Amino acid sequence: MWIIDTCYRDGCVEIWEKDEGQEVCRRKVPYEPGFNLHLPDPHPYWELLEALGEQYGAEECVIRTVYGELPGYHVRAGREVADAIERQTGYAAQLFNADLRYDQRYLAEQGLFPCGARGDSRFSPTFPMPLRTMEVAVEENPFGKGPVTRMQVRHDKIEHLSGSEQVVLSDLADLVVSADPDVVLFPLADVWMPRLVAGSRRAGLPPPFTRTGRFRRLDGKSYMSYGRTEFRVGALIPDGRVLIDTRQSFNYREGGLSGILLGSRLTGLSPNMAARYTSGTLISTYEVYEALQEGIAIPYRKSDPERVRKFDELRACDRGGMMFQPVPGLYGAVHQIDFSSLYPAVIVKYNLSPETLDHPELEGFLPRVLRPLLAMRLETKRRKEREPGLAGIDSLLKWMLVTCFGYTGYKNAKFGRIEVHELITGHAREILLESRDLAEQAGFSVLHGIVDCLWLQGTGSIQVLKDRIEQETGLHTTLETYDWLVFLPMPDGFGAYNRYYGRLDDGKVKVRGIAARRRDTPAYVREFQEGLLDLLGRAGSPREMASLRDEADLRYREAREALPRADPRKMAIRRQVSRLHYSRSSPEGSAVQACREAGIEIEPGMEIGYVVTDARKWRVALDWNATCFDTGYYRQLLEKAWIEVCFALDRARETDG
Repeated sequence: MWIIDTCYRDGCVEIWEKDEGQEVCRRKVPYEPGFNLHLPDPHPYWELLEALGEQYGAEECVIRTVYGELPGYHVRAGREVADAIERQTGYAAQLFNADLRYDQRYLAEQGLFPCGARGDSRFSPTFPMPLRTMEVAVEENPFGKGPVTRMQVRHDKIEHLSGSEQVVLSDLADLVVSADPDVVLFPLADVWMPRLVAGSRRAGLPPPFTRTGRFRRLDGKSYMSYGRTEFRVGALIPDGRVLIDTRQSFNYREGGLSGILLGSRLTGLSPNMAARYTSGTLISTYEVYEALQEGIAIPYRKSDPERVRKFDELRACDRGGMMFQPVPGLYGAVHQIDFSSLYPAVIVKYNLSPETLDHPELEGFLPRVLRPLLAMRLETKRRKEREPGLAGIDSLLKWMLVTCFGYTGYKNAKFGRIEVHELITGHAREILLESRDLAEQAGFSVLHGIVDCLWLQGTGSIQVLKDRIEQETGLHTTLETYDWLVFLPMPDGFGAYNRYYGRLDDGKVKVRGIAARRRDTPAYVREFQEGLLDLLGRAGSPREMASLRDEADLRYREAREALPRADPRKMAIRRQVSRLHYSRSSPEGSAVQACREAGIEIEPGMEIGYVVTDARKWRVALDWNATCFDTGYYRQLLEKAWIEVCFALDRARETDG
């Protein structure tokens, strides 16, 4: 049986499975596991323990943690009782397994996982996907208030639904019944679903996509991540089917359907949750699933705070990642050596985990559970060039492994300690410095370096250097060679750490940090710069690039002249709003106000699309109803994109001269 979906409801774990004959059925398993309680000194709380025994069958047990075993009690009750125990004991009680997802916990205890069958390997990058897929798109304004009258549905063919809302929703219901999809791919699904469900109920039709008529509700929320305000939109999740918001799901954008399914297999979460959670939540949930499989209890609240340290000690250890600043310019024949998943590789190599800080002789929990992920990432990275289907899986693994480092320093991380976080960056700094020294000894000059990669120029054997670095550090690296590479300047004239582009030796142009790469760049500007980069990609060397200047100038003039006649929709700027009230005039503030006037509820961290109609007064129109734009403002954005490319052309002319 291949598990499609899971949830917990009414004291039961519900599991939706597909058999070899493609039949889907639901299995309900009664399950109320309770939580564990440890009291450093239980004697003052004997009355509490007696009451827990009488009411909830509390019994003595041994609690296994990453730090060792603790005596305790197993209490067959929910989180509300756990919270009450904390309050009654003045937070002296240590609680475990009190806030876990019951469906994930049940699967872990039974050796099961979603998107797979019993006996499958969770760590195989290739796995069967016996799923019927349907793609749905509503061809109207997602934030409007009117009825839904146009829709496109793709299953074994493309069908266009139109007419009254009742007709469209009735036709959709018929298609869902006949096609019986397991996965529905739907741009802005989480925005559209409340309207579709309400419309279906008004028309007396079954609500769309759910196999039971019921939905689970995931509340929307704003949260902070790496200093930015993010927002997760609320969702109606149908029973027995996977509904993916292809526009708003970061994991889907990066990993595609195969990436979502792998995330579900690794974490024990249903694919509906894997599509909606962040990469950081996926890696933390994966660690929880692994701990549950090993019988390790998950702390409800951390009880290992950072110890008090002297300022000199803090300054010595907490210095972050190492970087070498580049000199802006155009360089020919450049090599880039990257350490594959450096931070998780450091965790594994140096056995870094909270419990190994004082006992380095023990095998750490974090290295143990990250090792198979790291091995799978190295495999997918090696194979994806000849097996493009693995690219999405490789991307999901990359982001999970990237965030595992940040999670070690997160104050509420179940298996994190700030000291581990600092040790990781400390080892990484030494590795980069050692690699720089090896490169210079081999006759290479270091053009740039940032945390886990070096850009080098020289006439020696780069393959010999790569092998030497791997031998000395014990870590895997990858190699890219550029025919030419451009490091752009910052406003102060120094080289930017994260803004560069160049042509690889296979002819592809790699881009980081410039307009064509940024999500808030209007489509008109992005397409213009992408066209210029394609033009520069014809040049196999800086000298050849000089001959492209006239054609590049012509394209820039044509883009400027065509700008006033461009489609306003191509001027849309999409940005996340960090707050709802702005003390000064700004396009984001005007966009928030425009949303309010349109009746759209806005939360911090939401992404808003707008078109600037008057830059002097920062007047904007929401992207879906913009009819004009401020030509002068967008001409400036076009000029900035041109300057980023013109910088390389100017350096090429100097080289040719």
